[in-house]
Amino acid sequence: MEAALDKLCLAAKQAVEEGNNILALSDRDLDIAHIAIPALLATSAVHHYLTREGLRTKVGLVVETGEAREVHHFALLAAYGAEAVNPYLAFDTLSGLCEDIADLSEYEAHKRYIKAISKGLLKVMSKMGISTYQSYCGAQIFNAIGLAEPFLDRYFTGTTSTVEGVGLAEISEETSRRHRIAFGNAPLYRDALDIGGEYAYRLRGEAHTWTPATISTLQHATRSNSYEKYAEFCRLIDEQNEALLTLRGLMSFKEDATPVPLDEVESAADIVKRFATGAMSFGSISYEAHTNLAIAMNRIGGKSNTGEGGELPERFKTLPNGDSMRSAIKQVASGRFGVTTEYLVNADDIQIKVSQGAKPGEGGQLPGHKVDAVIARVRHSTRGVGLISPPPHHDIYSIEDLAQLIHDLKNVNPEARISVKLVSEHGVGTVAAGVSKAHADHVTISGYDGGTGASPMTSIKHAGLPWEIGLAETHQTLVLNKLRGRIAVQVDGGLRTGRDVIIGALLGADEFGFATAPLIVSGCLMMRKCHLNTCPVGVATQDPELRKRFTGQPEHVVNYFFMVAEDVRQWMAKLGFRSFNEMIGRSDKLDMQRSLNHWKTEGLDFSRVFYKPEIDGATAVYNTERQDHGLDQALDHTLIAAAQPALQNGQPVIINTPIRNINRTFGAMLSGEVAKRYGHKGLPEDTIAINVKGTAGQSFGAFLAQGISIELEGEGNDYVGKGMSGGRIAIYQPKDCPITPAENIIVGNTVLYGAVSGECYFSGVAGERFAVRNSGAVAVVEGVGDHGCEYMTGGVVIVLGQTGRNFAAGMSGGVAYVLDEDRSFEKRCNLAMVELEPIPEEDDTLEAIAHQGGDMETHGRVHIMSDMTRYDAQRLKHFIENHKRYTNSARAQHILDNWQDYLPRFVKVMPVDYREALKQIQAEQATASC
Repeated sequence: MEAALDKLCLAAKQAVEEGNNILALSDRDLDIAHIAIPALLATSAVHHYLTREGLRTKVGLVVETGEAREVHHFALLAAYGAEAVNPYLAFDTLSGLCEDIADLSEYEAHKRYIKAISKGLLKVMSKMGISTYQSYCGAQIFNAIGLAEPFLDRYFTGTTSTVEGVGLAEISEETSRRHRIAFGNAPLYRDALDIGGEYAYRLRGEAHTWTPATISTLQHATRSNSYEKYAEFCRLIDEQNEALLTLRGLMSFKEDATPVPLDEVESAADIVKRFATGAMSFGSISYEAHTNLAIAMNRIGGKSNTGEGGELPERFKTLPNGDSMRSAIKQVASGRFGVTTEYLVNADDIQIKVSQGAKPGEGGQLPGHKVDAVIARVRHSTRGVGLISPPPHHDIYSIEDLAQLIHDLKNVNPEARISVKLVSEHGVGTVAAGVSKAHADHVTISGYDGGTGASPMTSIKHAGLPWEIGLAETHQTLVLNKLRGRIAVQVDGGLRTGRDVIIGALLGADEFGFATAPLIVSGCLMMRKCHLNTCPVGVATQDPELRKRFTGQPEHVVNYFFMVAEDVRQWMAKLGFRSFNEMIGRSDKLDMQRSLNHWKTEGLDFSRVFYKPEIDGATAVYNTERQDHGLDQALDHTLIAAAQPALQNGQPVIINTPIRNINRTFGAMLSGEVAKRYGHKGLPEDTIAINVKGTAGQSFGAFLAQGISIELEGEGNDYVGKGMSGGRIAIYQPKDCPITPAENIIVGNTVLYGAVSGECYFSGVAGERFAVRNSGAVAVVEGVGDHGCEYMTGGVVIVLGQTGRNFAAGMSGGVAYVLDEDRSFEKRCNLAMVELEPIPEEDDTLEAIAHQGGDMETHGRVHIMSDMTRYDAQRLKHFIENHKRYTNSARAQHILDNWQDYLPRFVKVMPVDYREALKQIQAEQATASC
């Protein structure tokens, strides 16, 4: 094959020098006597050869191949140089299928396939923050697993591999074997293709770790509390090492010549405290499954994880029998979906999901049919409207942004550890070092294995790396930089047995996350129908009837974790360790599994994974200290002292204070104190009134609780009102300032990020991404930058001036009103999910007569927030009057003085799905009242 590749590259060079500007690489001519070079190898070899020869920019590469079928295949070909791809065999297959499908033309089938592949490629590109195919082409945004460095250096220059692996000889051999199967006479393939089974378990298909045998054995073991059955489960998992399913399956232990007596090894009761369940949101799984895991983990002193879907407040209270359904780890997913101040103060750990192992680069997504009334209440959204959690790089652009979010969360709950979840990949060690320096208390390294059955196929198979690689790099980097003692390291992603835990500890982990295994213990059968709401065992569904089929008990999960812990203890005894801490980072106790005999394992080299840094006696190799978050300097300590009458007895207080831009996260710690005592309901309006003068630091008014009102005479910074949970913020320029507020910036970027409720009034212009992920707050502002109301799911935003580009991108709920004086707003609005409507003039009397009772306000006026499809004029006028009242805005006064002239100039931005969901809810309410 080497000679064939050299010949191909020379032919490509000659064709370019002859003046051709498009080269087509084709494998159409393969037959029984001719084996095709793998399309990706041929494409990358030619791409890099022409680049080295200085000819690549003179020619376009088109690849015509029968190999390309899935999104990942096209993504790879593009990333290694293909400007266009013709998947002729996929098209021919579709054409053949059309003969048996009525009402589907060949053209339509091809068109749908192209559309599906295109959408998949766009998703892959968006994960990487790449906007155009031209930028993606040749970008090589891939890591390699199991490929030798010399091979990569020559044919995939710039791509790296941590564990080495096969070279051209083995790839040539595998290609020849595939060719022999295709043109051979094997009875199995005479009239049928290979069964496949890459995405779901199939008999005689691709090997999977979770099989009917492993699932049933584990469930039997945990439900009967049988350690013998658990040992059988471990044996089944260990035997799968022969199938080369995991990197750790290729590892072996260097057992100690003199084992430690088992009764001298750390107890199982202490070991289970290091265990946590994975971040699975209430919504993706049922209430029964979610609470089952929480109760079990609280019983053993471990931690359950809410996922990014929030948590019902009633779960914060201890049950009569002493159990607790409260999840110790509260995930914030960059600040959305039920992230209230009350939610945050009820956490032992607060986890920032920068990325997740099952879907790195993507946010979560919950289909509308799984968003019932309870889910909508917890997530502060609307029943029936799908929820999209965008990739975190929409919100966190730098390590400084992440450090600010860590600081904000630590302020609102100083007792909680702040965790950052990262994905295993090359370079994750450097990111983890930055996370440690940003004062995170905890970092999770998540492997590509495991993850939700609702993940897109391109995410399940082709994103992220095994946790063994990312964990080893993270631990080594932190130790070498003397940062390891400052931060706890957790690993998750397909952990199943005590052997997995031991390998994780030896590679550097303090703590361990389990997700799929506890769900299987709770009854999951791995149907992989999680996104359809049809889970037959009541685990991944919100259907009330299907949820009745849930049979899991907390005892089963407790049994599982104690069995794992006992398994860990037995391995510790064999390896000579008495305490868990002394085992962390001891990668010298690991070795390659030499007994495996497979023709493709020869070139593997785990030396970089097993590397143990040389350190002095003072360098920590596990978490030994607490981070200094600088909370002692917070201005909130003064606020809390002054607010004691309000906090203790609910007595109104007024506080006056200056502020400087070094005073970050003003009001968050005070809000945490309010939420601890009074929950999300907070205090009556204006109980704690704070008057502030000066220039605020970042995150002014973050997580502001109900009952706290802040007036700032000066200016804000980025993240004003982040995660706001009910209070009120008003910001206006100093009274002696001569500039025109409506023409000048008053607050920075990403204001009201993840806000849940409350009101904001800004006499001036805001920066970019105003009200991003707002799910219930009301805001009035006199102009915004680009990407206003991005991913908004609720609340009201009123813009009394110009907006930037891409307004309402991803907006699925809430409404916005924009003063469109020059009729140009439509060009700057992203209309993918919203429609623009005029503001009708409505008669108060007719409204009152037409209104279906129950929402009348004290003065007989219809409650302006009761129906977001109506009452626009009243709603607008009410909040603009508030804006004038709280900020003395000249702009607001002018609009109110000329109300009849200005009202027709407002445009209502209404999400389509949101409007339909509201109409559906109204119809149901009308039917119920009849």
